Amino acid sequence: MDQFSYTARTLAGDKVSGVIEAESEAAVLRVLEEKNLFPITLGGSKPKAQGKVRSGRKARARDIGVMYGQLADLIGSGVPLLRALDSLIRSTVHPGLVALLKDIRASVADGKSLTESMRQFPDTFPPLHTAMVQAGERAAFLEQVLRSLSEFLERLDELRSKVLGAMIYPMLLVFLGTAVMIGALIFFVPRFEPLLASAKKPLPTEITFAASKIVRSYWYVLALGVAGGVGFVWTNLKSESNRRRLEKWRMKIPVAGTALKMLAITRFCRILGTMLVNGVPLLQALRISKDATGSSLMAERIAEATESVRDGKPLSGPLAVGGLFPDQILAMITVAEESNKLDKVLLQIADTVERRTNRQVDQAVRLIEPAILCLVAACIGFLALALLLPIFTLAGSLGAR
Repeated sequence: MDQFSYTARTLAGDKVSGVIEAESEAAVLRVLEEKNLFPITLGGSKPKAQGKVRSGRKARARDIGVMYGQLADLIGSGVPLLRALDSLIRSTVHPGLVALLKDIRASVADGKSLTESMRQFPDTFPPLHTAMVQAGERAAFLEQVLRSLSEFLERLDELRSKVLGAMIYPMLLVFLGTAVMIGALIFFVPRFEPLLASAKKPLPTEITFAASKIVRSYWYVLALGVAGGVGFVWTNLKSESNRRRLEKWRMKIPVAGTALKMLAITRFCRILGTMLVNGVPLLQALRISKDATGSSLMAERIAEATESVRDGKPLSGPLAVGGLFPDQILAMITVAEESNKLDKVLLQIADTVERRTNRQVDQAVRLIEPAILCLVAACIGFLALALLLPIFTLAGSLGAR
């Protein structure tokens, strides 16, 4: 970034001069215009000792959504874009987002559009965001686009938080149950081995003592085995065919599989509907929404639907293949295409499916929790039975004598 000296007049006719740090003369002229200064002369540039440094940081989707909402409020109030970005830089507390906003502000001051500036950071601003912002800039409704993006990211964050929050308690039960069993095998079971050395041991007792010995003596082998298994699964999941098989298996799980499928449908309908409402062409919106569903099976169906639309055919036909989309949703999409209300109907479908998915997630969690509790109780009961059976047998033989 360089320094430019200038001489200009104010609205009152007074002559002022100074130095502005910018990347080009066009950026300097824009800054002077914002300050209500009329340039007379513009001196040469003096390069700074340090060049521009890109942040390389990535902000969270929640922070990006809040930023979109604040920028929409500022633009809706008539604040120019550069001044609005300056205000966001001063008010934002997230360091990564501040660095991004500074880079975007410098790019906009250099004469680039907001879309071009955002495309420099694809990890933070995916094609969904840049396509909608581009449509808003071209059609002069950037405020509405930014507000739609803010609401969209907020709803996605709420749904993600609900799913993750619902899984905290079941995962806590699994962790505590596993910790209790390992602790019992390491510290509790060995105390019974000398006491029951001469007693006749039934099969559950033999299994428990063997498991305790393996855990105590060969724990490093078990750790390596678990790490190797995780690495093997992780390596195989990089294959597209294996990911597809895993996804097909997940979608066949009762209740939970249906919830996962409905979650992908919610993403697709909300993303596609939001983009169509904000002026993004249908083919471009389909290509972007295909990669944002989080489901390779659904992405394949959407890709076929994109080619169908390109050939002038309806969207609902290819979506019906494979049974991923329920008949009720397909019927609504078909009617929406015929009535030219696809954008509004897709958002309505997203709201309806989201409410239904929330109920299914709650139902799945209610089924998972007692199943985990029963499994933990069965393991502890097996351990208690394995230790008590030989004691009862030994007491019975002593009583008979």
